[in-house]
Amino acid sequence: MRLRSARPAHLAVAIAATTLATSSLIWAPTAFANAPEIPPGAVEITKKDPDGALLAGAAFALLDTLNGTKAQTGRTGTDGILRFENVHPGTYRLKETSTGSPLHDLAPDQDVIVTPEHTVKLTIIDTFKPAELLVKKTDRKTGKPLAGAVINITPATGTGKTITLTTGKDGTATTPLPVSSRKGTAYTGTETKAPTGYELDTTPVKITTKPAAKTTATFTNTKKNKPTPPPTTPPPTTTPPTTPPTTPPVTPPVAPSTPPTTPATTPPATPTPTRSTSTTLVPPTDTPSAPPSEGSLAHTGADSNAWLLAAGGLLIAAGGGALIAARRKKPEDEAETPTTG
Repeated sequence: MRLRSARPAHLAVAIAATTLATSSLIWAPTAFANAPEIPPGAVEITKKDPDGALLAGAAFALLDTLNGTKAQTGRTGTDGILRFENVHPGTYRLKETSTGSPLHDLAPDQDVIVTPEHTVKLTIIDTFKPAELLVKKTDRKTGKPLAGAVINITPATGTGKTITLTTGKDGTATTPLPVSSRKGTAYTGTETKAPTGYELDTTPVKITTKPAAKTTATFTNTKKNKPTPPPTTPPPTTTPPTTPPTTPPVTPPVAPSTPPTTPATTPPATPTPTRSTSTTLVPPTDTPSAPPSEGSLAHTGADSNAWLLAAGGLLIAAGGGALIAARRKKPEDEAETPTTG
């Protein structure tokens, strides 16, 4: 009897559990169906470049952050605007897949939070693609590539990062340069270290870069002059300077004045022969010199010359007289000498 009474109890418990489960299954769908629907939001994108120009044709994708699937995709129109409608509220990742322009780079990804009945407005700027700068270093005369030159590339505005380049074996170096305008950005290149054996050239070189364009800047150097070797032979002995000979002043020729009239001299009387052989010379009587004729040169000592000539004449005359006297005296001496015998 106890067994029989227990069976109905177990059956009652099972029936009650089945009833609760069945009632809960029937109630749940009815509760969700009656819940209010959440209104969607929207995302509006405006696409520009650094100059402020609107960009058409840029492609974007709105990705679900839960599973990474694309919720919506689209491209900007001619007005540079793309609008995603009926976006379920939540967090999304906005990704640019194409700029639609060869001059612009892709914008970085960003998260977007969409709320019900609200439009998220975003302005996205596509930067310009950098320029590619090629630096060439050569010998100024031969054009030979030079390695080891250090060159600084600095923005001409004075603001921005300085880029340092070193030329390789082929004499070149490359680097990308940021460009902030469609018209181009100016830079200045300056050499800070010259290649070995060359003079440093500090003259700045102006460089203008444009978006996605290749630009070449050429720098040249002049070879250093070889130092002159010291002389191998000793320097010559220094001789003291010689005094140049003094040239005596040239005396202008003096025109001879009219010679004075020499008075006629009376020959001396023949002396009486005596034993004495000496002859006394009588000096000539002073005779005044004739006055210079008119138009003659100034007195230059010609009177002295006249006196010398007169004295010379008297000496010659006296000598002649003495000779004659000596010749006469000789026979007389011979006559007076007694003949021995």
